[in-house]
Amino acid sequence: MQSLQKPSPEIIAQFLTHQQPLDFSYPEIGFTEKNEPVRGYDNDHNRVLLGQGPEVWEAACEAIRTWKMFPGGWARIEPGGTPIRQGETLAMIVRLFGLHWLNACRIVYTIDEERRFGFAYGTLPAHIECGEERFSVVWLDDDTVWYDLKAFSHPRLWLVKMGYPVARRLQRRFVRESQAAMKNEILKLDIRKL
Repeated sequence: MQSLQKPSPEIIAQFLTHQQPLDFSYPEIGFTEKNEPVRGYDNDHNRVLLGQGPEVWEAACEAIRTWKMFPGGWARIEPGGTPIRQGETLAMIVRLFGLHWLNACRIVYTIDEERRFGFAYGTLPAHIECGEERFSVVWLDDDTVWYDLKAFSHPRLWLVKMGYPVARRLQRRFVRESQAAMKNEILKLDIRKL
């Protein structure tokens, strides 16, 4: 769904109510947990070092819990306080080319392990893409903490298919800005220590 104006909370609620009972728009549900590429999709896997130690780990987990990995400005999640819980339906809103694009997603699974935390969401029928994306942090035995983004997707709308190179560029921009957002959350931790 596209709009020239920023969608109101009421419009977003109606949009999500309509999407709630619908199934995912792709059959490979949960495949971001597998170690092989998903056929027929663009497969992306990006990691960035956030730092070391338990304080960085806790800050990174909290950043995921509160959706801080979204770049803001041009990409955000609504409702903003959506809990990280399997089955939650949400809108990923992107503002591009003067339009607000509402994209429906649902949390496919969550990860809440001793040294790994995150979740994946998948696309619903009202999304410009088909596929799944995992946002996670991992605390390795060498004490390093990494932010990990893994996704598979392909365009669903004809407009996105026509502008495929632009869509891929925007996906890469999202990854860069998401990584920067997570690093900024860790930087705030360092500033608080001063």
